[in-house]
Amino acid sequence: MTDDEWERLEEIDWLFRRMVRKFVKERDKVSVEGVALPGMLILQKVNRDGEQKLGDLAEELDLTSGAITTLCDKLENKGFARRRRMEEDRRTVLLDITSEGRAMLARNRNVGQRCITLLFGDFTGRELETQKEVFRNMADRLEHFSETVMELVKENAEQAMEKPGKRPDNSPPNNRFLNY
Repeated sequence: MTDDEWERLEEIDWLFRRMVRKFVKERDKVSVEGVALPGMLILQKVNRDGEQKLGDLAEELDLTSGAITTLCDKLENKGFARRRRMEEDRRTVLLDITSEGRAMLARNRNVGQRCITLLFGDFTGRELETQKEVFRNMADRLEHFSETVMELVKENAEQAMEKPGKRPDNSPPNNRFLNY
């Protein structure tokens, strides 16, 4: 790989991370009747598909168990949702939407639409199809990202034990975009 090719990849990596950080930062500033946008996603999913296991919600909406618990606490405290334990397996917690939650979603049904159109509304059909393909590919590449990188870290540590002070083979030169 040439230095120019590597620099281009680093710039794309930096722009991608910048976009993710900016999205999360902006998303986290939005509160709808005291509910963060991820909480709205939870309510919409439960409203559409009925009572849900918290673990399934976390998995489907890409939330950690801690995040889902915190969001459900807020939803319950606001009266928008209620949790209950399954009788046959007390470890399993289910979430359902209340009539107050349905009313809140109805009052704010245009919020999700606005979020999506702000991000994607001005792109052409062709650009959207390209983005869809890129996003799918990125999601697939992220599937085993941490395991793959950690394997490299392990290999580097083993190499360092064998040859102290030597830079691992095939490592790229330092660049202004790399700021992990």
